Amino acid sequence: MAGCGGDSDPAPAPASDVSAEASEEAAEVPGDADHEDVAVIAAWVDTLRAGDVEGAAELFAIPSTAVNGGLMLRIRSTEDAVAFNESLPCGAELIRAEGMGETITATFRLTERPGPGTCGDGAGQLAQTAFEIADGKIVEWRRVGEGAPKAENEVV
Repeated sequence: MAGCGGDSDPAPAPASDVSAEASEEAAEVPGDADHEDVAVIAAWVDTLRAGDVEGAAELFAIPSTAVNGGLMLRIRSTEDAVAFNESLPCGAELIRAEGMGETITATFRLTERPGPGTCGDGAGQLAQTAFEIADGKIVEWRRVGEGAPKAENEVV
């Protein structure tokens, strides 16, 4: 409810804003990447690890791209973003974020997560993903390095 003083009430936060918890987590992540961009990555990975693929999908820009295992997916709708996030059998914890130009390379320790698929032998392994973030959204998600092996049921 608006109080007296009109403009003193804060405007509603845009949907792309990340939680205060993700922002605090980002400040503690080792590496030299931009804090605001790391907060988006932290919000995405925490949301996915909780099994909320729809919430994780909301952090992707429309359109955007995802490259996993050499396959590129053009994300043209929220449904595409949900399908991509569902295809990732593992959750993860963000343990490092290094910036190079517009790209942030994030290192994750893989975990199990609620939802479709199982991480299996990947749990506990390290994986790296390169991100490009714009306006608080993921515009490119690209698996880099060796990372963990794909789960048998992983689909991209």
